[in-house]
Amino acid sequence: MFETWEELEKSIIGCKKCKLCTGRTNIVFGTGNKEADLMFIGEGPGADEDREGEPFVGRAGKLMNMAFNGIGINREEVYIANIVKCRPPSNRNPEADEANACIDYLRNQVMLVKPKVIVLLGSVALKNILGNEYGITASRGNWLERKGILYMPTWHPAALLRDENKKIEFWKDLKQVKEKMENII
Repeated sequence: MFETWEELEKSIIGCKKCKLCTGRTNIVFGTGNKEADLMFIGEGPGADEDREGEPFVGRAGKLMNMAFNGIGINREEVYIANIVKCRPPSNRNPEADEANACIDYLRNQVMLVKPKVIVLLGSVALKNILGNEYGITASRGNWLERKGILYMPTWHPAALLRDENKKIEFWKDLKQVKEKMENII
C-alpha cells in the first residue's frame, strides 16, 4: 500500500498489470475531495472518461451531476473512483482478471480517503467490493456495513439511461445517502 496520493498515482500511471493498459488514452485515477466522508465507486471509464482522464464526465456522469444538484450533494466535496482505472473496450464490464489487477489501487484510495459512506454504483462495483453473493437488484437501496464503512448499493447512472424507471429508485437511494451524511456530520 502507498502512503501518499503521489506514490499511488505514479504507480497507476505506469501500470501494465492487465490488457486494459494497451488501449487506454489516459488512466482515470479518481477525482474530488481526497478527505471526503462520502465516496462513489463505479465500474470503469467510458470513452469520454478515457479521453479526459476523469470519472463520470460522459452522459452517465452528467445525469449523476443532475441528481447531485437536485439533492444537494456537491461533487467537489465527494470522492469518485472506479473499480478499474483504464477503459474496457466498447464500454464492456471489466473482466475478473482486470478488476483483480486494479482492486488494490482502489483499496488504497479508500484507505487514503477514509470515507464514512461509500455509494456502490452498479453490479460491478457491488460484487467487486462486497462479494459475488450480492446482486444489485436485491441490494440496492439497502445499507450494508463492513469494517466501519456504510455502503449504499444503487443503480449505475448508465443504467438510468437505458431504463428511465430506475431514475426514481436512484433518486431515493441518493436521498437516503444525503440524509445519512447529514446525521453523521
